[in-house]
Amino acid sequence: MTTRLLPFAGFLLVLALLGFGVWWSGTHDLREVPSPLIGKPAPAFSLPLLDDPSKSLGSKDLAGKPYLLNVFASWCVACRDEHPILMREGKRLGIRLVGFNYKDPAEDAKRWLAQYGNPYDNVVADLPGDVAIDFGVTGAPETFLVDADGIVRYKYISPITPQVIATELLPRIAKLQQGAK
Repeated sequence: MTTRLLPFAGFLLVLALLGFGVWWSGTHDLREVPSPLIGKPAPAFSLPLLDDPSKSLGSKDLAGKPYLLNVFASWCVACRDEHPILMREGKRLGIRLVGFNYKDPAEDAKRWLAQYGNPYDNVVADLPGDVAIDFGVTGAPETFLVDADGIVRYKYISPITPQVIATELLPRIAKLQQGAK
């Protein structure tokens, strides 16, 4: 009798796991991936500028003022959805917007920015992706809000939308500019 119930019990277990997965997906934002960097110092980095690889920009250069680090690439389809919003809303953020060209040949990235416009104050290039690994980047686009002390305060995975700017970024940026964490 027990050997006959064993497959049925296994079926019920699989069904319960499937039910839990459906429930969890319905109650959680699938774009929200907790980052171990939130509340901790951003990884120290120094990367070449996309426009002039003989010069670099890094965490030391960005210290003292909050900034938004936006991971993008010319091969990233979702970045094309995000880009017009950054072009339109980037200056409204009131902080430095740093483009982080991720695993993308410089010529491709330059051509892409020339075609779609450049919303960034600076663009750094991470062709090997080593610094991206330090940040925990899983793909593009991803965006990090870093405060004046170099602490990561927010991470967003997926294309930035006007709603994300209004409800997530602008309130957090306002807090940072008022000196609150």
